Amino acid sequence: METTTLIDGAFWLTAGAILALLMLSAFFSGSETALTAASRGKLRAQADKGSRGAELALEVTEDGEKLIGAILLGNNVANILSAALATALFSKLFGANGVAVATLVMTTLVLIFAEVLPKTYAITVPESAAARVAQPIRVVILVLAPIVTLVRAIVRGLLMLFGVKTDPDSHILSFRDEIVGALALGHSEGAVHKEDRDRLLGALDLSHRTVEEIMRHRSQIEMMDAETEPDRILSTVLASPHTRLPVYRGERENIIGVIHAKDLLRAVEKTVRGEDGNLASIRDLDIMSVAKPAYFVPETTPLDEQMREFLKRRTHFALVVDEYGDLRGLITLEDIIEEIVGEITDEFDLDAEHPLKRTDAGDYVVDGAMTIRDLNRATDWSLPDVEANTIAGLVIHEAQMIPAEGQVFSFHGFRFEVLARKENRITRLKIRPL
Repeated sequence: METTTLIDGAFWLTAGAILALLMLSAFFSGSETALTAASRGKLRAQADKGSRGAELALEVTEDGEKLIGAILLGNNVANILSAALATALFSKLFGANGVAVATLVMTTLVLIFAEVLPKTYAITVPESAAARVAQPIRVVILVLAPIVTLVRAIVRGLLMLFGVKTDPDSHILSFRDEIVGALALGHSEGAVHKEDRDRLLGALDLSHRTVEEIMRHRSQIEMMDAETEPDRILSTVLASPHTRLPVYRGERENIIGVIHAKDLLRAVEKTVRGEDGNLASIRDLDIMSVAKPAYFVPETTPLDEQMREFLKRRTHFALVVDEYGDLRGLITLEDIIEEIVGEITDEFDLDAEHPLKRTDAGDYVVDGAMTIRDLNRATDWSLPDVEANTIAGLVIHEAQMIPAEGQVFSFHGFRFEVLARKENRITRLKIRPL
């Protein structure tokens, strides 16, 4: 009779309220997981296809701080209120033991049905779940906005006391890092091939690298003197593996134009096939009438900007100068593309230009002029390229001297042996991981 008296309309009303609060808690828990785990890239793709839910999900996740604040507020209110009602209900049924029973029962129900179950579902299909809950969560954010704003102000004030500044837009700045991390994870799990990873990372790095890092140094530029006899210039152009050759007058620093092999051959053909033309007429050819104006770029130009300039100007060749206008080297569109797709070779490239060879003992014989980035890409190493661009430059930087042949150094987990040196340049090294 006493139990029947206790289980009355108020009992069922309280039990129904607890059940409703548990469902509300499950909704908030699942929504939090779905909206934070969903890929913004996939949501954007769905939104572009006309998904209203995906578009709303993108909208509500723009301000992550407000989103989390509203969800946590609703979730905690639901959990605390359900626990309070359960305590009152079980205390009425079991007396002094009601608190212990309520704690055991509510912990089990909240853990399974309000936390693990909705979160597991949400993380299994995050984009789909995010699209479904976006509209009600948007309403919750609007309703709870005043309280969330007050809570956010209090939290920011407390964090500032400890010297921590919050930035709601920080996810935008870390977008590139997320892509890099995803590529590294995909490669480690075998989902992304090394070549694909390198190409994508190369494209991402263009804005962070400058012309100076990949240009061909001026000591390696093949040039022609404008005062040279035209027939000798023609022989030089035909013998060169390069299509475009700079022309200087007096000093090599004084570049006055660039000759394209095809333009020179057209001029030769016109001269030879003229009314009085013959092979001897080539000596009277005005070379500078064939040359095009030289295109100069600063050494600090970012690679992505330089690539856009090449495409805009419809040219593939530029000479690099420093802040004083002195010649530093040259860069081509192919050099920039190689930073994305890797080394590009054709039938005119010299076999001697291959800068990396592996010995039977497992050591790597490296051309000193090879860039650190290219070596890292070829071997999957992580040698730093902050202080130097080339392998030789890295050794000189770490050694704080210009080493002699035969000297050995160990740093960054590798053994470096100088195999050959020409004047003040290290031309060949042997490298072995320690």
